[in-house]
Amino acid sequence: MISSRSFIKMARKWKSIAFTRRKGISIPRSKGGGENESSYVTKGHFVVYSSDEKRFVIPLGHLNSEIFQVLLRLSEEEFGLTNEGPIRLTCDSLLMEYVVSIVEKG
Repeated sequence: MISSRSFIKMARKWKSIAFTRRKGISIPRSKGGGENESSYVTKGHFVVYSSDEKRFVIPLGHLNSEIFQVLLRLSEEEFGLTNEGPIRLTCDSLLMEYVVSIVEKG
């Protein structure tokens, strides 16, 4: 399990990189065009994208789970920390749906 100090350090690093250019995070549009996804996220949630570009809106409370911490760490290792564009995870949408369902069930 990741320690709280390591998690805070990682969150500060993401925050500092996100605000270096003071730009908003761009959200890629879905290729199908049939989905009506809002580009706004309600307070208390964050957006991640799977490797096949499916959008997931996750409650901030899920960041306490070890699996999301590992997925974010793997994403940082593979894609690096960029200040442009959304957070992309290394898993596909099926795995991401499974992870979200497991975390929600506890």
